[in-house]
Amino acid sequence: MSDNNKLAGERPGAELVNSKYARYVLFVLIIVYVFNFIDRQIISILAEEIKADLGIGDAEIGFLYGTAFAIFYAVFGIPLGKLADVWNRKSLIAIGLSFWSLMTALSGFAKSYPALAACRFGVGVGEASATPAAFSMLSDYFSPKVRATVLAIYSSGIYIGAGVGLFLGGAVVEAWYAWYPDPAAAPLGLKPWQAAFLTVGLPGILVAVWVWTIREPIRGISEGLVTPAHPQPFKATQNTLFSVLPGLSLWTLFQAGGVRAVLNNLLLLAVVVALFYGLYWVMPTALQWIALGTGVYITVSWVQYLKLNDPACFAMMFKSKAFVTVTIGFPAVSFVTYGIGFWSPPFMQRVHGESIADAGLFLGLGAAIGGFIGIVLGGFLADAWKARSANARIYIGLAIPVLSLPFALGFLYADNAVTAYICSFVFSILSPAWIGAATSTINDLVMPRMRATASAYYVLMNTFLGLALGPYLMGQLSDLNMSSGMAPGAALQSAVTWGLVAFAVSAVFLLAALRYLADDEATRVERARALGEPDPV
Repeated sequence: MSDNNKLAGERPGAELVNSKYARYVLFVLIIVYVFNFIDRQIISILAEEIKADLGIGDAEIGFLYGTAFAIFYAVFGIPLGKLADVWNRKSLIAIGLSFWSLMTALSGFAKSYPALAACRFGVGVGEASATPAAFSMLSDYFSPKVRATVLAIYSSGIYIGAGVGLFLGGAVVEAWYAWYPDPAAAPLGLKPWQAAFLTVGLPGILVAVWVWTIREPIRGISEGLVTPAHPQPFKATQNTLFSVLPGLSLWTLFQAGGVRAVLNNLLLLAVVVALFYGLYWVMPTALQWIALGTGVYITVSWVQYLKLNDPACFAMMFKSKAFVTVTIGFPAVSFVTYGIGFWSPPFMQRVHGESIADAGLFLGLGAAIGGFIGIVLGGFLADAWKARSANARIYIGLAIPVLSLPFALGFLYADNAVTAYICSFVFSILSPAWIGAATSTINDLVMPRMRATASAYYVLMNTFLGLALGPYLMGQLSDLNMSSGMAPGAALQSAVTWGLVAFAVSAVFLLAALRYLADDEATRVERARALGEPDPV
């Protein structure tokens, strides 16, 4: 009898753990994640085209890429994460992929800043369905011994998709200009950037049909912690959805905790309003802070509801000091990686005079190849090292700022484009190596029925700290630099350099996590039992 079947107790479905079919599912989900990031990242290579056509600045384009997408992605990730914990995960992914691909395609018909922002909202909602459900599925298809490696391989779709998005976006723009030098002669009057959105959006709908054909694994089978199917998955998700919708969230909290819960929520709302009004006073971009403040308030409301409605899940997450520190420490790295990832194409165009096609080709290939190498290697090292040290995955996270910082600076201050591309490639290898370690750590700290919810919160933190703040704040600082007289290239160079400070924030929280991770992982089942969770079946 294999170790995997012993672990799963020879239950039906145990033969799928670590099987060829499991690897096939991993491949399909990687393709989904590739499309996820093609549709997300392509706006980076199109930034200069969109800015010129719509008459917006760096802060606004940073908002479109980051906050406009991120808030809806993060907020709807909460109820969709809950749905993934109680419903068919592959169906959820297929539906979400269809929706976000459609919204990406519709971006190709946007003719104004608000219209494009609305499409980005829709892309965010759709993409929120994929990652928590995929993390949960793969944790059932593969044993814990290879979890960091598997989740890292899945996460390589981030950089493959980002790279393909940069390459395709640049190639479509160049080709469209060549085919239709007179914009009025283009089909439907489409601009090159609009054609690029259509090109990458429509194929995702076909991939969604493919996703629908894969098999749903038994929840918890890989660890012998089989979780029975939920009898009313949509009813269980309904209140979680209501808890993230302003207005309805107050009624949901009242039902769960009475008047006191509502009063506490209103007090928290006042704190959030005061905080983000202060940020608006410092950086007066109203849409950014209204959107981000709304996202933070919704998150606070959901956490409050989770504590009342599912105290075991709440405690496994937020009473674990390891969980709290790693869900800040790891996402702080993404502030830098999202920021540099977005601003690299405009930087190469402004500072080194590169064409949109060349910037898309070399940065795209570098991100796809380098990111794949780095993520997979980081996951493999995290699993191998984990056998000798409980804190191995934290050590991987701590190594990233130290190793990647010199190459980030090399990219920003290179004397020529070739050196900049080389530094960018090495940075693409080193900077994402933490991703498998982070995702596997999150999954290992909670019970199987809680994995998608915990992953949704981790994605939310990654999205708020990285995607919503990194590109925007770097763009805002770039605009301020230009308003003080700096050239566009130098302004962006300075802004991205200051963004590297987020590496220090990451190090502080990951160092704190070293104190708690080993004990919290070792006592997971005991802590869950003490919270009233049933023993594994």
